[in-house]
Amino acid sequence: MSDIRDEYDVAVIGAGPAGMAAASLCARARMSTVLFDEQPAPGGQIYRGITRSPFSDRSILGPDYWAGEPVAREFAASGAQYVPRATVWSLTPEREVGVSIAGEGAQLLQAKHVVIATGALERPFPIPGWTLPGVMTAGAAQTMLKSSGIVPSGHTVLAGTGPLLWLLAWQLLRTGASIDAILDTTARESRARANAHLASFVLSPYLMKGLKLLREVRRRVRVINDVTAVEAQGEGRVQTVAYVCASSAMPVQLPVDNLLLHQGVVPNVNLAMSVGIEHRWDGEQLAFVPVLTPFGGTSVPGIYIAGDGGGIAGAQAAGWRGILSASDIVHAVHPQAAKRAAATAQAALKRFTRGRRFLDAYYRPAAQFRQPAGDTIVCRCEEVTARQIVDTVALGCPGPNQMKSFLRCGMGPCQGRLCGLTVTELIARQRNVSPQEVGYYRLRPPVKPITIAELAALPKDEAAVKAVVRI
Repeated sequence: MSDIRDEYDVAVIGAGPAGMAAASLCARARMSTVLFDEQPAPGGQIYRGITRSPFSDRSILGPDYWAGEPVAREFAASGAQYVPRATVWSLTPEREVGVSIAGEGAQLLQAKHVVIATGALERPFPIPGWTLPGVMTAGAAQTMLKSSGIVPSGHTVLAGTGPLLWLLAWQLLRTGASIDAILDTTARESRARANAHLASFVLSPYLMKGLKLLREVRRRVRVINDVTAVEAQGEGRVQTVAYVCASSAMPVQLPVDNLLLHQGVVPNVNLAMSVGIEHRWDGEQLAFVPVLTPFGGTSVPGIYIAGDGGGIAGAQAAGWRGILSASDIVHAVHPQAAKRAAATAQAALKRFTRGRRFLDAYYRPAAQFRQPAGDTIVCRCEEVTARQIVDTVALGCPGPNQMKSFLRCGMGPCQGRLCGLTVTELIARQRNVSPQEVGYYRLRPPVKPITIAELAALPKDEAAVKAVVRI
């Protein structure tokens, strides 16, 4: 950790498309720039393993994945300092960054500007049995595919809705893996709602690409439409998946060794919320999103949010959002170059955000898959059920933060990432108010698990002690 300086002009958090693009532009403007990344190599989730892919056949992961290769090359050549295996566990409004490197020790540093590019998380998909071994998210399966070339064996079923579900199916089929079935939970009312935005989607860059992908998957895999209920069943691990279709009230069972769940992605807001950045409930994306300026500026001066952490728009849009935020930062030192970069980014964003409202509406997760009932686990870390949450609201518990005192929801290792939205929506439904009124967990550093030994490794000078006391 000795090569990490105490001060930087720009600190970027996250090495996905937005983070790499922002760091590249800032470094090329001769600003001292550091990029902290939890992974061992740049790429984020969408371009994971782009510099060391296990696949020589590029058709397996597809052209959208390999579009990240020039982004990673440009970042590597930009002069920005790259720090892999770095966990940012603290960020203050004064832009003091707390970071742990490979679990070997912690460090505090100061930045004049901070770009949060932590991307997206998969939306919680709390169905009965989702904690059984053999059940995982589509994103986790894709991570293993991209980073290690690992594909599921045995009976494999995908369930849910959203572009990533279909992309993963397409990629798995390209590897030669078999998929028994796809349980499509896309609701009929969502399809009807999306028609209002069809005209813009027809003119988007996603239409033909999406149709081609869907045709190939549907030609090779049994797709069961209008699924209204899903349950993972088994003793010790998942053995069957039971589902119900809108056309029949009778459940059907399929044998399964691997059940891959997905119902969209949402902004990763934990770090941004911990620093006090203003957020609002987005009724289209059904998630909390930060309130941003056109350049990604936040309510906390000097801190920007770039990429899907500011609202889901996809990899291409994320990269251009990173450039847009960086252009605002570098404007003071290179105004003409910043203006050119901003103009190019704004034009590209118009193209790559066109059609997003159609996708948001079409793949809107059904209420029964966002708001579980009965003994379905909501908070996996503390094993809190939907019934417990509903009963606690009936006692007068008004929000997620008070729920912590009753049930410890959101106090486990994931710090609410796998239950936060579910808890908010369950409380909002029971109180008959909006999720905005209910709010989200009050997040404080450390926003990621860190050991006492790492904290103890902090320098013992007076300034560092005061910083830790502030935390």
